[in-house]
Amino acid sequence: MGKILVKQVKSSIKRPQNQKRTLEALGLRRIGQVVEHDNTPNILGMINKVKHLVSTEEAK
Repeated sequence: MGKILVKQVKSSIKRPQNQKRTLEALGLRRIGQVVEHDNTPNILGMINKVKHLVSTEEAK
């Protein structure tokens, strides 16, 4: 199982509450913050919900 880096690139202001909670569950609090997660279906589904607010790349 690989790792994936998730970076918040847009603000959560004026977004639906479920998107704000998804960002919080991913551990993202501010723009530019990067977190590392396992590449699991749960995490990929969360990223897919907020794909317009984050960028992703494979961790090395």
